[in-house]
Amino acid sequence: MLSFLRRYLGPAFALLVVLTLITGAAYPAAITAVAQVAFPHQANGSFITTADGRTIGSSLIGQCFDQDKYFWGRPSAAGATDANPCGYDGTSSAGSNLAPTSKDLIDRITAQVDTLKAANGDAPIPVDLVTTSASGLDPHISPADAAYQVARVAKARGMSAADVQVVVARHTQQPLLGLLGQPTVNVLELNLDLDGLLA
Repeated sequence: MLSFLRRYLGPAFALLVVLTLITGAAYPAAITAVAQVAFPHQANGSFITTADGRTIGSSLIGQCFDQDKYFWGRPSAAGATDANPCGYDGTSSAGSNLAPTSKDLIDRITAQVDTLKAANGDAPIPVDLVTTSASGLDPHISPADAAYQVARVAKARGMSAADVQVVVARHTQQPLLGLLGQPTVNVLELNLDLDGLLA
């Protein structure tokens, strides 16, 4: 019995200890060190700070904006309830998972279309302004979504549409290497810039 333990369990236990040290300590420590040196902003949460040093949010997580002077993001199903209709709850990241024929989905989209038309007029509505993202936390909209809202934001802020478009262009991110993905506009950064709060 003792020889069995030495022959089989001893090497298995030693291998468990070695692999735990490599994969549970050394590898995570090395990756963390590289991330802190090469990508410190991203590794620490991509936080957005104001000119006076306050942290307002992360460029990776959307926030709810519903005033006319702000650009609105995509609807969010993450933690959306009657008490919190905006969603964007970081602890409840999820899509709605409603089927295309769901009455709840149709009613929500119809209400969203009515809200957008009341605020922005009868121009064609970009589809992603009425559909939720898979995570429910997406902070980005398409340039078409931003262009659809420029006139409303400019009027509410007493700015010219051209001046608002300059700010939108400043926050339009192009696809990686010009090929991977689509152009996007970060709504939180855009709205903070319009408020003059970005550092």
